[in-house]
Amino acid sequence: MTDSSQDGRSGWNGAGGRRGRWAYIGSFTEAGGPGLTVARVDAATGALTPVHSTDAVVNPSYLALSPGGDVLYAVSETDEGAAAAFSLADPARPEPLGLPVPVRGEGPTHLALAGSWLLTANYGSGSVSALPVRTGGGLGAPSAVLPHRGRGPVADRQAGPHAHAVVPDPSGRWLLSVDLGTDSVWSYALDPLSGAPSPHREERMRPGSGPRHLAFHPRGDRAYVLNELDPIVTACVWDAATGTLEPIGETRVVPADAGQRTYPSAPVVSADGRFLWAANRGHDSIATLALDAPGDAPELLGTVGCGGHWPRDLTAHPDGRLLYAANERSGDVTWFTVDPDTGIPARAGSVGIPAASCVLFS
Repeated sequence: MTDSSQDGRSGWNGAGGRRGRWAYIGSFTEAGGPGLTVARVDAATGALTPVHSTDAVVNPSYLALSPGGDVLYAVSETDEGAAAAFSLADPARPEPLGLPVPVRGEGPTHLALAGSWLLTANYGSGSVSALPVRTGGGLGAPSAVLPHRGRGPVADRQAGPHAHAVVPDPSGRWLLSVDLGTDSVWSYALDPLSGAPSPHREERMRPGSGPRHLAFHPRGDRAYVLNELDPIVTACVWDAATGTLEPIGETRVVPADAGQRTYPSAPVVSADGRFLWAANRGHDSIATLALDAPGDAPELLGTVGCGGHWPRDLTAHPDGRLLYAANERSGDVTWFTVDPDTGIPARAGSVGIPAASCVLFS
């Protein structure tokens, strides 16, 4: 294990208070990344200054934060598959809370917290694992592994299920798992006391679209499924009373004349519900889509360059002024100011992070 740091203990108390003071950046150690990087966030400009890194976890490609902000969780995206917890008692120097815990699933790509459980989406094995969160934030061995079943028409990508994301719904009653291999979104009911998931239903998307990630409208009654195998976003009506997701329309996230193959990766919805952004790998862009009042018909306004190559993740700063693209293959995180009227991002700066895969703010 290697560890590097600078003096990162002095913080800031600018606009937005302490929210957004620190950024945590995941990367692929097996591709030369530093693992988990901590960066200080400039209150005025949003610029990132790395202050610490650790490779205590192999390939921490996606991160999540406990509700109290005192524990950081990471997947270990390997064939064996694991998840890890870090104490943020000192937010500039995360400390492991024990060894990574096997999730009994291959290639976990995403994770989320629900009640007293940590859920992982296991891409390689096409399943969702539920790990109990212990007192103090550490993780126990999976209490359940919930398999998806099925396939899609794209033979080389959809020979079996590939769970890519797990997202709790705004009501706190459901967990949605987006599966690229089965062209569907699987929903799980969350126990109202423990948060433990139980299978509910499977909602089919268009065959061959390859759903990858999902983001909710802040109102909670619309969801947007970003597809990887076809560069489109699928708008859906979400009914939290019944746990039902209904696709109602599709919108391209790259121009019709885009020449290269495009593999969208991550959607972000603005806090006011006016805009939807999507990161596009291949096209290497960030798409801006306008949302109408109901949120039913996203309209592509345009795209801007992502500032690098292969944007694996896209994240909004908590105050909504900035977007951050984790450009995996160019090895950087690039940030953009967002025009409050048009929603169009403008490049503002970048920092080198080899094999960057995600950005999370606390």
